[in-house]
Amino acid sequence: MNADYSERNAALGALYGEHIDVVRSRHDHALERAGAAHAVIYSGNPKRAFLDDYYLPFKANPHFLGWAPLTDLPYSCIVYTPGNTPVLVYYQPHDYWHVAPGTPDGYWTRHFDVRIARTPDDVIAHLPADRAKCIAIGEFDDEALDLGIERVNPATAVNILHFARGAKTDYELAVMRLASRRGVAGHLAAEKAFREGKSEFDIHRAYCEAVSHIDAELPYGNIIALNEHGAVLHYTNLDRDRPAEQRSFLIDAGAQVHGYASDITRTYAAGDERFQALIDRMHSMQLEIVGLVEAGVDYRDLHIATHRMLAAVLVEAELASGDPDSLLETGVTSAFFPHGLGHLLGIQVHDVGGHQANESGTVIDPPSGHPFLRLTRVLEEDMVLTIEPGLYVIDMLLDRLRGSQAEDHVNWSTVDWLRPFGGIRIEDDVRVMSGTRENLTRDAFAAAS
Repeated sequence: MNADYSERNAALGALYGEHIDVVRSRHDHALERAGAAHAVIYSGNPKRAFLDDYYLPFKANPHFLGWAPLTDLPYSCIVYTPGNTPVLVYYQPHDYWHVAPGTPDGYWTRHFDVRIARTPDDVIAHLPADRAKCIAIGEFDDEALDLGIERVNPATAVNILHFARGAKTDYELAVMRLASRRGVAGHLAAEKAFREGKSEFDIHRAYCEAVSHIDAELPYGNIIALNEHGAVLHYTNLDRDRPAEQRSFLIDAGAQVHGYASDITRTYAAGDERFQALIDRMHSMQLEIVGLVEAGVDYRDLHIATHRMLAAVLVEAELASGDPDSLLETGVTSAFFPHGLGHLLGIQVHDVGGHQANESGTVIDPPSGHPFLRLTRVLEEDMVLTIEPGLYVIDMLLDRLRGSQAEDHVNWSTVDWLRPFGGIRIEDDVRVMSGTRENLTRDAFAAAS
């Protein structure tokens, strides 16, 4: 076994017990509020492709992953009863069609009563006898596994768990730092492939090789966008052919470790000094926003402040004219920057609870005119979130400004210059702290240099 791997797992193991204590405490509270005695957290099951006999890539229930770092263990469950050691029903079938999960092993095993199940009936046999006192958490769509639990994903319990998950444990933070380092290795490999003139498809392959992921293991589909493709916010087409001319490269790609994700975006110029200057200006603006992240800040205020900063960038770049208030009120900044500033990050890339005001599930709506903001909470210590401002030429949105008060604020000739480059997005993963912050992404780039 690799010495670095052993050392890494020893460090995670030292933090894992405290993590499980926190997870147990959250479930104790959720069960009490739900009036239940037991929680059954199901890992999930693979889904068949429509009208076919093969399975789509398996994605484990994030609630299950919060207990155990088992990303590829379908048909299994955690059975938790407050005061008792959590039971892990570990599905290990006798199967000659597929590779069955190996023997349970790792720093996490000593925290569970691990029970091997060979069949769905074996799984069910390990559940509490009184199903009326159970709640089930997960997606249940396989008729072969009927747990007999009527209360599935009760809002009272799930809202508590989702709200609490915003704050990360020391174990989770350690894993997310590893995911950041893994993602940065991929970004460096992708930039190298771009500089070598590779196609989007080949850049993607270089990234996956560097992070040691197949596509199904990526936390989300890589955005590998050359030239004008950078203006398509979720571009995942991956052209196989090299463009006749390489002008720009936008990459939004992450990696995962033990089910926890990184989410990183960078934009590069192929040599155009004017576009490079605009990228540099967006880096400066992004770092200015990161510098405002700390406990007690309302993320909605950060989002609006970003639009004001972007208004100044648009004027400096001669893409628009006018004062920040006018550019916001007329919708100019939203046309150039239509998505939200960022989101919570963790087991899921767009982690849950971003709109919750409290554990009861009260919703905090995004600011008027900014419907795509995924995080509206007041920031708390040890949240991890993304900061990802962007600037794009999206003709569909810019055309809506024509014929309105906004039209005269836009310098259309400069828009025409920027269009072949697509756009710019800079994204870091940031931990919230009291009076300061930790930039997981920039730290990972610094460590790799």
